[in-house]
Amino acid sequence: MSTTTVTPKGLEGVVAANSSICFIDGDAGILAYRGVDIHELAQKSTFEETCYLLWYGKLPTRAELADLNKRLGAERKMDPAIFERMRITPKSAIPMEVLRTAVSALSFYDKEAEAMDHDANVRKAIRLTSQLAMIVAGYDRIRKGKPVVEADPSLSHAANFLLMLNGEKPSPTAEKALDVALILHADHELNASTFAARVIAATMSDMHSAITGAIGALKGPLHGGANEAVMRMLFEIDKKGADPVEHVKNMLALKKKVSGFGHRVYHTEDPRATHLRKMSHDLGQDANPKWYDMSAAIEKYIKTEKRLNANVDFYSASTYTTLGLDVDLFTPVFALSRISGWAAHVIEQLDDNRLIRPRAEYVGPRYPNRYIPIEQR
Repeated sequence: MSTTTVTPKGLEGVVAANSSICFIDGDAGILAYRGVDIHELAQKSTFEETCYLLWYGKLPTRAELADLNKRLGAERKMDPAIFERMRITPKSAIPMEVLRTAVSALSFYDKEAEAMDHDANVRKAIRLTSQLAMIVAGYDRIRKGKPVVEADPSLSHAANFLLMLNGEKPSPTAEKALDVALILHADHELNASTFAARVIAATMSDMHSAITGAIGALKGPLHGGANEAVMRMLFEIDKKGADPVEHVKNMLALKKKVSGFGHRVYHTEDPRATHLRKMSHDLGQDANPKWYDMSAAIEKYIKTEKRLNANVDFYSASTYTTLGLDVDLFTPVFALSRISGWAAHVIEQLDDNRLIRPRAEYVGPRYPNRYIPIEQR
């Protein structure tokens, strides 16, 4: 038998695809979409402009951006059957389950569901980006016994989501905070959900199937749910009236994981955390600063004692709570941002497709392992 090599667990460090969408340098703390640094996008861009960059490979002109905004607005509509499906959903269903099922069902009503050409996939990217926001906001209203809110064509994507969620136009600070959060979460190379989407797309399945699979991957707590764990920790500290640092010390003493720190890729500060920290602070100043204050104290302790940096999940927890989101909406909001990146990767995969079919390193019983008749065992 040939000599085998050990495959890294979780495929850590394994390059699985060529892509022109997202650049990451974990040692330098760099994240860029199509070569444009995430700090520039967070400070100067909008989510809609970032979507254009991801889908079309370049920053839009003023006219191109206006056209995309118009197209996103026109796609803020769904067949009423989707909302009816949500209304009969069991009360025990969590929003990520509802989102996963609703996105799959959307293909029933999309005339281009099976179209695989580039332009059709871009149109579906636009459609799904608008529709995911409607699903998340609409289901939260439905489960709370409130009427579904119509979108406002004059508002941005971020402002429309907050309007459809809360029933009122958001403040400029809240709109800007969510807009930046959507930019920061838009893409992150071959993370688990994006890789899942590309594997599905590579079989020549449809965009809706690929995005449904990505949502299924994002639902897992090791991928999309870490900020929920952060916020539940902060709620527990607040309920007990405990000191945040002492609470974390006790967690570590009991060998419990403190979510929101460290990253598989980044060996310095996650560049997305830089902006989320500021958003958490700024929103806290307008509303209630306690979530930011608790988070800052915990971050200082973990960084000093454990030499671990906050990642994208840590401050997104307090940011989303201050924006009025329930904890179980954190991951769905992640999805309504990441749909832009997922779609970009599906488009890229199908533009130059080859079935993704890796091999496994066999580590089972040595061959040949002879069959023993049952009466002799």
